[in-house]
Amino acid sequence: MATSALLPLCSAAKPSLEIIGARKSILSAFRSLRRPYKPFPVVGGNRHAETIFAAFFRSLPAVALRRECIRTKDDGAVALDWVSGDERELPFESPVLVLLPGLTGGSNDTYVRHMLIRARKKGFRVVVFNSRGCADSPITTPKFYSASFTDDLTEVINHVSTRYSKSKLYAVGWSLGANILVNYLGQEGKNCILSGAVSLCNPFNLPIADEDFHKGFNNIYDIALASSLRKIFKKHALLFEGIGGEYDIQLAANAKSVRDFDQGLTRVSFGFKSVDDYYYNSSSSRSIKNVSIPLLCIQAGNDPIAPSRGIPREDIKENENCVLIVTPQGGHLGWVAGESSPFGAPWTDPVVMEFLEYLNNHEYDDCDLDGVINGVEKSDGALTVHIQ
Repeated sequence: MATSALLPLCSAAKPSLEIIGARKSILSAFRSLRRPYKPFPVVGGNRHAETIFAAFFRSLPAVALRRECIRTKDDGAVALDWVSGDERELPFESPVLVLLPGLTGGSNDTYVRHMLIRARKKGFRVVVFNSRGCADSPITTPKFYSASFTDDLTEVINHVSTRYSKSKLYAVGWSLGANILVNYLGQEGKNCILSGAVSLCNPFNLPIADEDFHKGFNNIYDIALASSLRKIFKKHALLFEGIGGEYDIQLAANAKSVRDFDQGLTRVSFGFKSVDDYYYNSSSSRSIKNVSIPLLCIQAGNDPIAPSRGIPREDIKENENCVLIVTPQGGHLGWVAGESSPFGAPWTDPVVMEFLEYLNNHEYDDCDLDGVINGVEKSDGALTVHIQ
């Protein structure tokens, strides 16, 4: 039976991690969850300060990347960035980790680089999936990508699986990349060839996320993302020259919000009747119930872009393959906490890595639904998480 728990604290006066899921007992072995959760002073106390600090001041690890461009079935193109030299240095059967950045993000984003470096040190072969137009990935048709467009990811996963046929495959997605990943998992269901996945800062319910996007200080994020979308569009504007139908190219080219861009371009490209229709039908909250592989979801309770009230808690409880961790702080793509704060890796990275290593070294079914791991019952104390 699926369970939900607020884990015990050193001090009852302070909020705990929220952990939901039938197999949450696997987390009891994670060293990263035995250490206190310590938001960095000042920065970690405000969701906007944490979000902005992480975006502008988190360190960018240096790594040499090798780019591979893939032509998709509809004549589009995506760029895969591999760690240079891994084809010679890693065993052929090494596990492969596919990273999916957030909206307009790519292999140059700090949170992506930190995860890449950590996974590589643990022996994973890592590849960053840069969506059309992101990180200078080429755009060759009048079509970008969307929150529900899983065709490119499907082709990338199949491509990687064919190349490394003896390897286990995993994926980690952030923000919109997490939404696309969870939609892919739900779409593939029991046929999914991934051995496990992680979703971080997933907006899940896009109508709710869109509603909150237009409140107060959140408008700053909306304006910033719209600016990034306009820049990508203007680089490839000639592809849309003279295009007819329901497209509103002027609205997209001058979008002052993500919603404007989606109204003028995205929802038309992918056949939705309206922006609201697009957001509703692209929400990965609708896909959780169909996920059939191990999935760890980590959310921040104060995320301004992926609201806590949009998390599909009940569907996660009812799906024995899913586990959810909600931190009380973290902002969006922030999590400025733990040993590496304030400039290093997000607090989530060690947790993600332990989850992936657990899957790579164990059979997931060894963890029974009643809180037994490999036949050994775990006490409630093993699940204690401290917050200071």
